Amino acid sequence: MADINKLAQMFKELDDQLVGCMRCGMCQAVCPVFAQSGRETDVTRGKLALLDGLASEMLTDPEGVNEKLNRCLLCGTCQSNCPSGVSVMDIFLKARAIMTGYFGLSPVKKAIFRGMLKNPKLFNMLTDMGSLFQGLFTKKVDDMLGSSCARFNAPVIGDRHFNTLSSKPLHKTFPEMDSAPGKSGLKVAFYVGCVIDKIFPHVGEAILDVLKYHGVGVYMPKGQACCGIPALSSGDTETFDTLVDLNMERFKDGEFDYLVTGCATCTSTIKELWPRMYTGNPALKGDINVLEQKTMDISQFLVDILKITPQEITGGKSVTYHDPCHLKNSLGVTAQPRTVIKAAGCDFKEMAEAGTCCGCGGSFNIAHYDMSKKIGGRKADNIMASGAQIAATSCPACMLQITDMLSQKEASMECKHVIELYADTLRGK
Repeated sequence: MADINKLAQMFKELDDQLVGCMRCGMCQAVCPVFAQSGRETDVTRGKLALLDGLASEMLTDPEGVNEKLNRCLLCGTCQSNCPSGVSVMDIFLKARAIMTGYFGLSPVKKAIFRGMLKNPKLFNMLTDMGSLFQGLFTKKVDDMLGSSCARFNAPVIGDRHFNTLSSKPLHKTFPEMDSAPGKSGLKVAFYVGCVIDKIFPHVGEAILDVLKYHGVGVYMPKGQACCGIPALSSGDTETFDTLVDLNMERFKDGEFDYLVTGCATCTSTIKELWPRMYTGNPALKGDINVLEQKTMDISQFLVDILKITPQEITGGKSVTYHDPCHLKNSLGVTAQPRTVIKAAGCDFKEMAEAGTCCGCGGSFNIAHYDMSKKIGGRKADNIMASGAQIAATSCPACMLQITDMLSQKEASMECKHVIELYADTLRGK
């Protein structure tokens, strides 16, 4: 349970932010969940109306409040299209923190967030063990997409098609790194992120290869922790603060010009949520703000800092691109990944609704898979309609969702991170 004074302060902050909503309904036109359900409580305007009376609602119908708050992808589409500039994501995250602070975490979430995520060594050990035995419970479905499914009906997994844990995570191949700047004269810190480390280590290797090719030094400390977004999205601010502390401890002694990531979600969390949502050590606030200013997506670094440009001659495979919500809506990064694709010599094909959410939303995919699948199915249809051979994106979570959707539709195409395409070109493939 949270301290009552802390809860009172959170209620006040929430009330102060809610007054900006005009109830204009602009969010209704862009919300991917509302587009599927048509329910007013699924759109931001409806949720904000609910939050106006949160103090009384959480006492009379706590389960109903939780259910409505959690039927949200946190994609940020409503916020990026709000004419009043309401900080919707901050409001929803604080509301979830209030609910969790008052009612507590479920035993399962407590075990995951405070048992595993707070302890990177334990988390790595458990996932390493999981990779050894996952073959007993999974079977390969699509070699091109690298997707598998459960051998038998299992809780949570259900009928999903998914990418399994890598047999050798990135932290095993590259426990740490501290290389000097080369011809670029620049050095970056590389924040890996959980999904790249444990499921898509080849994406991390592609980033390291690209940085080496361009003569960029790399500082990659061992023992990196989760960025904290899973815990924060569930209202667990205690774990979020601890994970920020752990990561700041890892990176504080490094000397680097920029911090790059290959994960849209991690990038936006470090840039947007660490500075605004961290409530831990006040003395760390200044360091967090400095790190935020240095943080950028790998495509953004390649285009804006290293100035890579499209190839004049293409002839490569045809590629379409899905804009991750956390890059497009939170950070406004859309042109740079497309430039990287073209710099790889690929034949770029813009898909319809490239900037709409794929339906993943982290825990939303677990709690509301039927809705997630409907939204993701529309994304898969648009990908296939583009006529491209490869679906590219800049977020490993989106890669998981797109792989699931394309695999279930037997699309016979690949799903890759944009950095893989560029690295393949540099490797001469």
